[in-house]
Amino acid sequence: MKSISVSALAADGLGTALLVIFGVGTAVIAGDTVGTPGIALAFGLTLLALVYAIGPISGCHIYPAVTIGALTARAITPIKAVFYIAARAVGAVIGALIVLFVASGRPGYDMPSDGLGTNGFGSSSPGEYGLASVAVFETIATGLLVPVVLATTAPTVHLLGIGIDSTSVNPARSFGPALLAGGPALSQLWVFVVFPVLGAVIAGSIHRFVLTVPAAEKTV
Repeated sequence: MKSISVSALAADGLGTALLVIFGVGTAVIAGDTVGTPGIALAFGLTLLALVYAIGPISGCHIYPAVTIGALTARAITPIKAVFYIAARAVGAVIGALIVLFVASGRPGYDMPSDGLGTNGFGSSSPGEYGLASVAVFETIATGLLVPVVLATTAPTVHLLGIGIDSTSVNPARSFGPALLAGGPALSQLWVFVVFPVLGAVIAGSIHRFVLTVPAAEKTV
């Protein structure tokens, strides 16, 4: 327990809240104005800023999938993973509450009809994509986000995925808005936990067994 940094947990929770506020918030409040490229840019630029702001404190692994990948690669202990994921879940809920509060200040805003940036498949998908399409996208896209190139791949992943399922690749990002929205968003939340985790496990395994050179094989 002594090895778990409270400041790092707080930084990751805050980072996740800010990602939801500026990423999901852009989709909910300004989505009609900035469109898909603007929403993707909001997620990407927020993540890039967080890398510089909280990276030195916590590593800025505000995507739980990164933690799952690191756990699979044995770069983090299970107890640390649980604490960091819990901190991000709390941050996501706080971020979603702030987005809902701000959005509710607009006359005529109605969460059931206007949404809260939740993820979904079928009738809950922006393009009405089915479960299989969403599952494959979330698995592959999350696998791309797990490596160190997190900050550079985020905008591309969001550009592709917004029309499919509003882009999750982050169980915490999905959890906060779904918890508040309820209904289909909450009943479909499992998809945006299972498949990002699957992608993270695959990426972590590739890093551990394929990309990591055993010490005995390293050359001087």
